[in-house]
Amino acid sequence: MQNTVRRAVVHGTASTLILLSLGGVAGAQRPMLKNIELCNGVDRTSPDIQIDACTSLIDSGKQTPQTLVIAYNNRGNAYVAKGEYDRAVQDYDQSIKLNPNYFRIFNNRGVAYQKKGEYDLAIKDFDEAIRLNAEYANAFANRAQTYQHKGEYERAARDYDEATRLKPTLEAAWSGRCWSRAIVGELQAALADCNEALRLEPNAAATFDSRGLIYLKLGEWDSAIADYTSALRLDPKLASSLYGRGLAKLTRGDTSEGNAELAAAKKLEPNIVEDFIRYGVR
Repeated sequence: MQNTVRRAVVHGTASTLILLSLGGVAGAQRPMLKNIELCNGVDRTSPDIQIDACTSLIDSGKQTPQTLVIAYNNRGNAYVAKGEYDRAVQDYDQSIKLNPNYFRIFNNRGVAYQKKGEYDLAIKDFDEAIRLNAEYANAFANRAQTYQHKGEYERAARDYDEATRLKPTLEAAWSGRCWSRAIVGELQAALADCNEALRLEPNAAATFDSRGLIYLKLGEWDSAIADYTSALRLDPKLASSLYGRGLAKLTRGDTSEGNAELAAAKKLEPNIVEDFIRYGVR
């Protein structure tokens, strides 16, 4: 399993699924208004609620094409939340047929393709979203993350550069660029990116994990252990943090705890040793 699969924690933040308001319904009956609210994601308790509401709107035969564009898009978002990526792609396809110039839908379909592991299709969709709106930071961040999945860290970093320029408050872009820079060995620049990401979002396990790797590469064992511990507090099954903390403890002389954490990490992620070799840590 590649590192970027582990970065799904970031992807949840990096990859924003836009939920839009539906217009032109002020005179609709109460059930219709309720379905519009629910299709638009007002109830966050379950994606099934959103799916049912969007389906009611789509099947009603009373909606304008633009309303259907958004209803299909929002239902696709809900299917992504459930992990039903094929069904999400089908809904995004329908939305794009109705409005092939809506950049957010290409971005959202790209997210679904990325989660399916179809990286080239994802990049094609992010390319189109950017062509339609060159100022859309989310598409740059999502394309960057897809390049990370492909191991193309320098291309990822360039896209993260653009994402942070366009939207300086996009935490996932700072966190993602931190990771790319950490992998290629730009450690001080990576550290600055992680610090900014944590300023924007102090409770991001993946960012603590990334900064832990930086400190591990810098030989700052206590700082690495502290960051990996923070990551594990937020995500106790984050194998890379267990493994990284184990390495730091071994280097510091804590043999028993270090070996135990390495073993636990290998159980969670059998390829973790190969992953860390790829990160430049042995």
